[in-house]
Amino acid sequence: MFELDFAYSALLVICLIPACSFEFVNGFHDTANAVATVIYTNSLKPWVAVIWSGFWNFLGVLLGGISVAVGIINLLPVETLVDQNIAHSLSMVVALLMTAIFWNLGTWYLGIPCSSSHTLIGSILGVGLAYSLLPESAGDAVNWDKAADIGLSLLVSPLFGFSVTIVLMYIIRTLTKKTSYGDSLFKEPKKDKPPPNWIRGILIVTCTLVSFFHGSNDGQKGVGLVMLILIGIVPAYFALDSRFNPTQMRDPLLKIERVIASIDPMTLSATDRAKLAEAGSLNKDLQQKFYNVIEIDAIPKQDRFVVRKDIMIMDRNLAAIAKNEEVKLSEGEKKVLKDELKKVRKATDYSPRWVILMISLSLGLGTMIGWKRIVKTIGEKIGKEHLTYAQGASAEMVAASTIGLSSYFGLPVSTTHVLSSGIAGSMVASKGVKNLQPDTVRNILIAWFLTLPVVMIMGGTLFLLFRAIF
Repeated sequence: MFELDFAYSALLVICLIPACSFEFVNGFHDTANAVATVIYTNSLKPWVAVIWSGFWNFLGVLLGGISVAVGIINLLPVETLVDQNIAHSLSMVVALLMTAIFWNLGTWYLGIPCSSSHTLIGSILGVGLAYSLLPESAGDAVNWDKAADIGLSLLVSPLFGFSVTIVLMYIIRTLTKKTSYGDSLFKEPKKDKPPPNWIRGILIVTCTLVSFFHGSNDGQKGVGLVMLILIGIVPAYFALDSRFNPTQMRDPLLKIERVIASIDPMTLSATDRAKLAEAGSLNKDLQQKFYNVIEIDAIPKQDRFVVRKDIMIMDRNLAAIAKNEEVKLSEGEKKVLKDELKKVRKATDYSPRWVILMISLSLGLGTMIGWKRIVKTIGEKIGKEHLTYAQGASAEMVAASTIGLSSYFGLPVSTTHVLSSGIAGSMVASKGVKNLQPDTVRNILIAWFLTLPVVMIMGGTLFLLFRAIF
């Protein structure tokens, strides 16, 4: 398979199975985010809710694009870590998989809503930092600009979910205060009795949206993980998109060359001058490589990863220079640079359809299994009162919009923490902070703070251990 000998082919399959397992675990770990409200408000029977949620998670991955997946791939510059020793690539992959799955399963078993996003991103950062400790490391092993964007997204999203849910609860209470149904929205649902049809419809719609956007965001993390595996182990086949038409590369490269030529290197620092010179040299090399090529398969297999590396480094260097306020670039030139680099990156920012389908199935099936532990935490243990219709609808509306916007901007976000914080916000909006159960909130916060450092240490340690063994 992919011209690997039997042993490495088996290892590739062994790595892909845990990657699907991570997304499967992600499915039943995060199912509560979508189905807790419809179950605890008697809007849907549990088995109907999880099947419905699983289907929309499946569609979310299938139709949600790959912008978040690309962000995950670019967080760890694979071109820095990968060398000719395939065993080193396997060290990276196995460390990522073992760390992510172990932490996800552990927190699920304890019934703690924990972020799969934090887990995967923390393990990626741990591997990158561990690689930087090796004597042969060169350049940054972590894309810190991307890491900062993702970190900000993970930090702000639960705070946004908490505060906006409080505001939304206030608006709903104000608008329905004098209506005949206003009081029923804020009362505990009657046991085994479904809500009025219009409330039920709203709750089912919000459950559907959270499920779909969860798939479009969390599902893409699994796609990104699989692409890290494929690029790391078989770069000759997956470093570049075989469907990409190389003739589309020529015009963007020429336009980028003109912008590079317009920059006066004497106005730059020594570091930026070196980056500009390297970007110019890589641009010329890429033009030569694509000059007479009409399909990606015409590029020799041993050169494809080099081409990917050249594109990524050129893009990174020019993006850094464009952000420098000392660089005299007009807004038009900055736009040209951004747009043309995006066109060039189409050759590297992709995922095969079969990978997306594989992850869609893994997440969708996982959503239908193992949901009870965390659903109980979401529905019963965050607040001291039973979840009301208004609380469930408010939390899910905020969660769906937050996750959807994050997917649109290509930022991974914690579905778990967005909805958990939304539920907490709805409880506070009802009866103040005293309405929260301190033990559960404390456990969620501890998991939130511990996840990144613990998985970073675990991922980095395992990477160094496997690297030494292999």
